[in-house]
Amino acid sequence: METVLLLATEASSEAGFGLNTNILETNLINLAILIGVLVYFGRGFLGKILSERRSAIEEAIKEAEQRQEQAQASLAKQQQKLSEAQTDAQRILAEAEARAKTVADLILTKATEDVERMRATASQELDSERERVIAQLRSVIASQAIERAEAQIKERLDDRIQERLIDQSLMLLGG
Repeated sequence: METVLLLATEASSEAGFGLNTNILETNLINLAILIGVLVYFGRGFLGKILSERRSAIEEAIKEAEQRQEQAQASLAKQQQKLSEAQTDAQRILAEAEARAKTVADLILTKATEDVERMRATASQELDSERERVIAQLRSVIASQAIERAEAQIKERLDDRIQERLIDQSLMLLGG
């Protein structure tokens, strides 16, 4: 410390800058009194401000903790709702798949029944058409046979053969 004072006094004598060690000239006593008064009277004022600030900070921390607890409770509740929604979605999906399978089976059964019914109807229609065609052919063949027989009778039957047929028919009848 002496070195600093020595350097300061040498510098002050040469350049005009130095350290004044005279307590009365430097107002050190006045500064000490001023600091003491500030500490004595300011302690209550500063203490009050600091305690209010501390209370405000503590209250803000408590509010933040309460909001955090509420947020965690809300998060847990929403996660539970999400879990329930996922469970419901899986249940609905399973029901939809089961329903789709049932409907597909029902449609397949109905289609099979329709195909069988159409086959039966087609078979019946084919049979009735066949019978109609056969009846029509019989009718045509019978007509043609009658026409041929009439044509042959007209060609072969003269008056003499006709008389002989009549006589034979009468003999057969008993006369």
